[in-house]
Amino acid sequence: MAGDFFDRVYAVVVQIPAGRVTCYGAIAAYLGTPRSSRAVGYAMNAAHNKPEIPAQRVVNRKGLLTGKHHFQGTNLMAQLLESEGVRIINDQVQDFNEVFWDPVKELPPLE
Repeated sequence: MAGDFFDRVYAVVVQIPAGRVTCYGAIAAYLGTPRSSRAVGYAMNAAHNKPEIPAQRVVNRKGLLTGKHHFQGTNLMAQLLESEGVRIINDQVQDFNEVFWDPVKELPPLE
């Protein structure tokens, strides 16, 4: 069951455009499970060995890089985001509302 949920999370995450970020709760809401943001976090933790999943684009609801310890090196998550044009200061996305990508608004509704 977790694998199926994780796959659904990954299907959303691969659609986040470069230079944009979303949060665990927004993915959970899009999947119709608004109280499962922690499970989305577990899926992102499991994605660290899946290079096709841009896990760096998923942050917490305040724009903090809470998943950074799952990336190799101390600043890799920030470096990946910065290479896409996202400004990071003190492990927090700057101009968060401007770079926030909401799957509920950007993707077609799930059936």
